[in-house]
Amino acid sequence: MSQPAFLDAIRDSYDTVAADYVKLIKGPETLDPVSRAMIDGFAELLRAGDRGPVADLGCGPGWFTDRLAATGLDAFGVDLSPGMVDQARQAYPHLRFEVGSMTALDLPDGTLGGVLAFFSTHHTPPSHLPVVYAEFHRVLAPGGLLLLGGHTGNDEHHSPQQAYGGHPVSYESHLVPADRIAQLLTAAGFTVTARLEQVTDTGRTHAILLARRAATG
Repeated sequence: MSQPAFLDAIRDSYDTVAADYVKLIKGPETLDPVSRAMIDGFAELLRAGDRGPVADLGCGPGWFTDRLAATGLDAFGVDLSPGMVDQARQAYPHLRFEVGSMTALDLPDGTLGGVLAFFSTHHTPPSHLPVVYAEFHRVLAPGGLLLLGGHTGNDEHHSPQQAYGGHPVSYESHLVPADRIAQLLTAAGFTVTARLEQVTDTGRTHAILLARRAATG
């Protein structure tokens, strides 16, 4: 069965921009202190619970995979773009990176202690978010943790023609309210336990949500 067209657009676009993305976009060290604390707190919770491997989904060039691994976690990355996975493997040859889609993860049920999806779901059309969140829930073990971060907005839809060095892109961005993200996570079986919402200096909004899969079921 063929995959949805939006996945082809995301994969092809990030394959095109991968090398310049790494040059132009900075890693976790440039995050604001509060967002950085959310990621580090997520890692601390996973270590304290000895919960098992953590997957960085939509890992891009592997920056956050490496940050999690540096804390002692068994972290690996998955990205739809082979070009991005190549960048990650070159930068972090000691870590594992795989090509895969968040809509159909090649991972067994209930095997992960944690899932990080950091600014990697906003290209997904809202109608497909329940599928993605259901996959996050499926691969997490009971009691497993999800840290989901991304751009938010009032049902905004953007279709840029160029990005990251002027390369042509065909992906789209879908910015939905943080409240709806929380509702969809709850519908997928998660309990949202912490939530951060921020407005950047440029006026863009984003949210980071920490959620837990129930300890049973």
